[in-house]
Amino acid sequence: MFNFEKNIEKNLEAQMSVKEEKKEKKGFFKRLVEGLSKTRNNIVSGLDSVFSGFSKIDEEFYEELEEILIMGDLGVRATVQILDELREKVKENHIKEPQECKQLLIDSIRNQMKVDSTDYKFENEKSVVLIIGVNGVGKTTTVGKLAGKFKAEGKKVVIAGADTFRAAAGDQLKEWANRSGVDMIGGTEGADPGSVVYDAVAAAKARNADLLLVDTAGRLHNKKNLMNELGKINRIIEKEYAGVYKETLVVLDATTGQNALAQAKEFSEVANITGIVLTKMDGTAKGGIAVAIQSELSVPVKYIGVGETIDDLQKFDADEFINALFAVNEDQ
Repeated sequence: MFNFEKNIEKNLEAQMSVKEEKKEKKGFFKRLVEGLSKTRNNIVSGLDSVFSGFSKIDEEFYEELEEILIMGDLGVRATVQILDELREKVKENHIKEPQECKQLLIDSIRNQMKVDSTDYKFENEKSVVLIIGVNGVGKTTTVGKLAGKFKAEGKKVVIAGADTFRAAAGDQLKEWANRSGVDMIGGTEGADPGSVVYDAVAAAKARNADLLLVDTAGRLHNKKNLMNELGKINRIIEKEYAGVYKETLVVLDATTGQNALAQAKEFSEVANITGIVLTKMDGTAKGGIAVAIQSELSVPVKYIGVGETIDDLQKFDADEFINALFAVNEDQ
């Protein structure tokens, strides 16, 4: 009888957990819909006016769509591929009315965001996560938010303050570390980033940490220095923390649109990027950049930020993003 009651209790707890997860996801989806309002006004309202303003599907119709998608920061390459696919579907399905194209266009945009793998392996084994990005994109804040999220999930986290070139980066990171209740190593302005990582690796091993999050300097204007610095950091990790899983995330500011894509391309030349974090999505009309990044780089956007709190940084889901952008109801 006791085991029977225990099983019922476990089942109830599991059901409650699933309900809470769905509630949290629904809450974030609502914030995502709200956060994408400027992008929606920029892209979707323009597309709707084309669908309703044209009486036939002709070259001018496609040109109008092309202009709106490019102006919405989806990028030239992604836009061309989206419209090529749309033309093909229109022909295959013998579609004559512009309004009938809307869902086909949404599906084509969705297809452009497909990447080979969106792997979060670093969440499930001992890992070092390098966070890179230029000043001002929200890199240090992202490190702090990730630390808080992982700590809340019961993981042991250590932060390395290896962005020692930016004044106050260490203080900002320390504040996040204190708020999240995680240990932080380094962060002193002018210190050698390599020595900070060396000490942080030793601390992570000694404390049996699940995750070591490394805040690095993003001096993209001097790629040679950046390459040397990242190379040195990687060599220290390989030597001192043999066998640990490594993740390299680039933080990009969505409000910069095509500049964010250019930064991602440049960082990919100096580092083996495994994922993108897109911040400030709630304050921009340039949210279409998420499509351009996944289409052109084939690097997955792994996290998206739509606000200031830890809960406003969430795992990125391309389908959820498209649903929120086009205000498609998500009953989950």
